[in-house]
Amino acid sequence: MLGRLNHVAIAVPDLAAASAVYRQTLGAKVTEPQALPEHGVTVVFIDVGNTKIELLEPLGEGSPIAAFLDKNPSGGMHHVCYEVDDILAARDRLKASGARVLGDGNPKIGAHGKPVLFLHPKDFQGTLVELEQA
Repeated sequence: MLGRLNHVAIAVPDLAAASAVYRQTLGAKVTEPQALPEHGVTVVFIDVGNTKIELLEPLGEGSPIAAFLDKNPSGGMHHVCYEVDDILAARDRLKASGARVLGDGNPKIGAHGKPVLFLHPKDFQGTLVELEQA
């Protein structure tokens, strides 16, 4: 069911400062910031060859990233994203096996313009998992 690792997401309190660290210190190419109001975040991506790093900061007061940063003021790893061929089939299989899909269970469009779902971290060893249709 799982495809390749699409990205590792890191929540940051200051997207511009974090982007500068990756760009200036590590010599990485960083995309332009992209606001995703439906998800309550602004993101940039860093291509590291075999996968990507996503830096995300809160967008708006209801952002789930704001709550994460309240507990982790310096930021930190927020989630991992795996690709799946068919997100609805993956969702149905996971739900049948007892995994909890966050939200209303319906995919939303993510930063790459593809459907995404999030799975409860308590079902995956404390790690928030995002699935993205490949």
